[in-house]
Amino acid sequence: MLWKFQKYHLSATRSHCHHWKLKYNSGNPVFVMKIKSLAQQYDSIRRTRGDGNCFFRGFMFAYLEHILITQDYAEFDRIKVNVEQCRKTLLNLGYAEFTFEDFFSLFLEQLEIVLGTGDSMSHEELLKRCRDQSVSDYVVMCFRFITSGEIRERSEFYEPFVQGLTNSSVDQFCKSSVEPMGEESDHVHIIALSDALGVPIRAVYLDRSCDDKGSATVNHHDFTPGQENAGTAASEPFIALLYRPGHYDILYSK
Repeated sequence: MLWKFQKYHLSATRSHCHHWKLKYNSGNPVFVMKIKSLAQQYDSIRRTRGDGNCFFRGFMFAYLEHILITQDYAEFDRIKVNVEQCRKTLLNLGYAEFTFEDFFSLFLEQLEIVLGTGDSMSHEELLKRCRDQSVSDYVVMCFRFITSGEIRERSEFYEPFVQGLTNSSVDQFCKSSVEPMGEESDHVHIIALSDALGVPIRAVYLDRSCDDKGSATVNHHDFTPGQENAGTAASEPFIALLYRPGHYDILYSK
C-alpha cells in the first residue's frame, strides 16, 4: 500500500478512526486488525504532510493545540524557561545567535498568541497558522536546533543511539540528519526534543507485524523527559503521535 502523504496540508483536519476502518477494511488482515484496535483507544487522527518534517510538525500542532485548549499558564512559563536554556546551550556550543534566534522568537510568539497573552486565537486560526509554510517551517527549524543542541550537549548519552542508526559521529549526524529541513526523524530525535523541552510524547506504532503469539497488538512507547526539565504532569503524555514506517500523524484519545 502506497501512502501519498504529499497531498495533505501541513496539518490536515481531523478524521475519525472509524473512517479508517471503512477505508482499509479490505487491506492487509493484520493492518486491519490493528486499525480496529486503534479505534478502540483513539477517537480521531490528524494527518500531516509527509515531507520529512512530519514529526516536528505533528509535535508543533499538538503542543500548541494543547496550550490553546488548556490555557495552561504554568506550562507556558515552564517551557519558556526550557527554551531559554536551549538558547544558552546553542550559544555555549558555538552557534551564532543570528542562525537560530528568529526561529525561537516565532515559536514563543505562537505560544503567547494561543495563550491569549497577545491577540486571541481561535482553533481555526491555529490550524491556518500551522498550514502557513513560513510559520510552520520556522517552528520546525526551532525544534531542529533544540534537538541538535540537546544531542550535541549530551553527546556521550546520545552516541549509542546515533551509532545504532548510522556510522556518523554525533556532530556529523546533527549536521546531516537533524538540522536540515526534510530529514526524517527517528527515536533519537524524539528523545532529544522531549528531554530538552520537558514534554512527554507517546509514539503509537502501526505496522503489519505480529508478536510471537501471532497477536496484532498496537504497541506504544512513552518518551518521558528527565524530571529536572519536565512539567508537573510529565508522567502522562498529552501528545500522542501515530507512527507508520517513515511517517507521523497526530492521535486524539477518546
